Amino acid sequence: MDGAGRTTTTTACVTGAGGFVASWLVKLLLSRGGGRYAVHGTVRDPGDAKNAHLAALDGAAESLRLFKADLLDYDSMAAAIAGCDVVFHVACPVLANHTPNPEADLIAPAVTGTMNVLKACSEAKVKRVVMVSSVAAVMTNPSWPEGKPMDEDCWSDVDYCRTTENWYNLSKTLAELQAFDYAKRSGLDVVTVCPSLVIGPLLQPTVNASSSVIVDFLKGDNEVKSKIRNFVDVRDVADALILVYETPEVSGRYVCSSHARKVSDVIDLMKGMYPAYTFANKVVQVDDEPSFSSRKLEMLGWKTKPLEETLRDSVESYKAAAVLN
Repeated sequence: MDGAGRTTTTTACVTGAGGFVASWLVKLLLSRGGGRYAVHGTVRDPGDAKNAHLAALDGAAESLRLFKADLLDYDSMAAAIAGCDVVFHVACPVLANHTPNPEADLIAPAVTGTMNVLKACSEAKVKRVVMVSSVAAVMTNPSWPEGKPMDEDCWSDVDYCRTTENWYNLSKTLAELQAFDYAKRSGLDVVTVCPSLVIGPLLQPTVNASSSVIVDFLKGDNEVKSKIRNFVDVRDVADALILVYETPEVSGRYVCSSHARKVSDVIDLMKGMYPAYTFANKVVQVDDEPSFSSRKLEMLGWKTKPLEETLRDSVESYKAAAVLN
């Protein structure tokens, strides 16, 4: 509110606005109502049909503006971020999975994209940057005490990631480390959120990588790896991102994970909900994921949805999008 009791509008930039998490974040920001948020969304092509769901969101006509931008093109990012109070950096570069030179082809673009966003935020005098990292930047650490839930103090070991050729985890870790290093040098207020496997209902028309895990459970010809996995609802992630922006005293990183379940138990749960589907019947036992603590985020008042609700809403959205046919 301003001095006259009017609601002031916060301008928020969401990078990679057409993606799974970012689409929900845009939706929730617009749903705040009363002109509370105006949103700049960066996408590769505003005219692409795969971004049409953004224009269809309630409040989009009044409060959403899409920008054609590429993380590796500084000027395009700076144009989208100009005039913003907060930037939610959700996007990551589209990278090839297999390359003869992962350091140059995978790692460098991830770090460069992050630095372009952060430098543009400094130029625009953004009040806070909320960056989506991942538990991938937390979990690959053989020195962490066995059995102790991994929290914000645990970082993936970059040397171990290189030795084991875990390039995705390395890219997420280096990008997050670089963000905090830049924040320390520049004075930019940077906070990171590190989600586990993000699932939930789709807003975008295509299945993203994390949602494909659940889609694969529903198809009998797929082999699934049975282990304890860590899940979080996409709507809870979007809530967490807004929460850490709107809470003045936050700092550092926030692990964002809500349910640790055996994959076979999740499949059994879904069989009870949807007995007509032919579920994955080839199950291979592999090592469990580590456990995570989201206590730091919960202390801010973060609440999560029951896993059953997330699974049901996920499947209903897959049916509506005809991705199970």
